Amino acid sequence: MTIKTAISIEESLYRQVQKLAEEMNVSRSHVFAAAVRSYLRQRQNRMLLEELNVAYAEPPSTVEKRVQQAWRRRHRRKVAAEW
Repeated sequence: MTIKTAISIEESLYRQVQKLAEEMNVSRSHVFAAAVRSYLRQRQNRMLLEELNVAYAEPPSTVEKRVQQAWRRRHRRKVAAEW
């Protein structure tokens, strides 16, 4: 389903979009929709990265440290057994 909408943009931006649409042989609506999809995807990725940075900014808890150490020991034993 598509919805029509009206937007106001600078004339220079309109001309650039019009030129791009002609070069790509698509409608201006297609160019705008693709641009909005790309912007939303980038914004979502930035937000996810910020959330990950916040989560990993905190030092690991005692339990997390023990789990990490156990996995490191297990990994070392496994690698040593393969050599």
